[in-house]
Amino acid sequence: MIRFIAILLALFLAGAAFAAPASNPSIPVFGSGSGKAGLTLSTPTEIVILLTLMTLLPAMIMSVSPFLRIIIVLHFLRQALGTQSAPSNQVLVGLALFLSFLIMQPVVIDAYHQGWEPVESGQMTWQEGLDQGAKPLRTFLLKFAREKDIQTCVQMTKSPAPRNAADLSLSVLIPAYILSELKAGFQIGAVLFLPFMIIDLAVASVTLSIGMVQLPPVMISAPFKILLFVLVDGWNLVVGSLLKTFY
Repeated sequence: MIRFIAILLALFLAGAAFAAPASNPSIPVFGSGSGKAGLTLSTPTEIVILLTLMTLLPAMIMSVSPFLRIIIVLHFLRQALGTQSAPSNQVLVGLALFLSFLIMQPVVIDAYHQGWEPVESGQMTWQEGLDQGAKPLRTFLLKFAREKDIQTCVQMTKSPAPRNAADLSLSVLIPAYILSELKAGFQIGAVLFLPFMIIDLAVASVTLSIGMVQLPPVMISAPFKILLFVLVDGWNLVVGSLLKTFY
């Protein structure tokens, strides 16, 4: 598990590499000594930078993984069922997190073998290891990023048009992937709402026809929606369908 987290950290630290100028291939050296090469920082400054990176790391991991689509769909599902706090946010986040680990496991293993192991054995420098380790992540992002969103991000960055997918930088792929996942999550959520909305309409029509105006239709429709969801084994259907969208 420690190696798993370490390679994830290395992948997202590669985001700093694509923002650096191409003419400077070296990575600044942070240290408290008085070396001539690299950037020298005091120990308190290093601690502040490290804590800042650790604070941003969860958001970065969630943004470039299936977590984004999964948590959006689960949120829409809870809203459609009419259960405002069941399952709780902690349960939904935990389920989305472990499903994301399940999907991203092959990507992380490839990144570990291509980037981390050569650096550990001394066959590559850190710069080369980060570049090689980011390739599986780049392939994953390209698989799910829509061409329209990539074109939008390329135009916003005013970068030259790429000749092929290999020319796309992570600064373009990551926001394009986030936009694509947001659209996919909202599309799936809209489809999930339809059967439960039909139940709400039917219950509302019945209650109005018999004169039960004072009783909110949601109180009557909620048990029927939950019963329908349980009878069709809804969790298995939703989670299974979500996982299939990534394979």
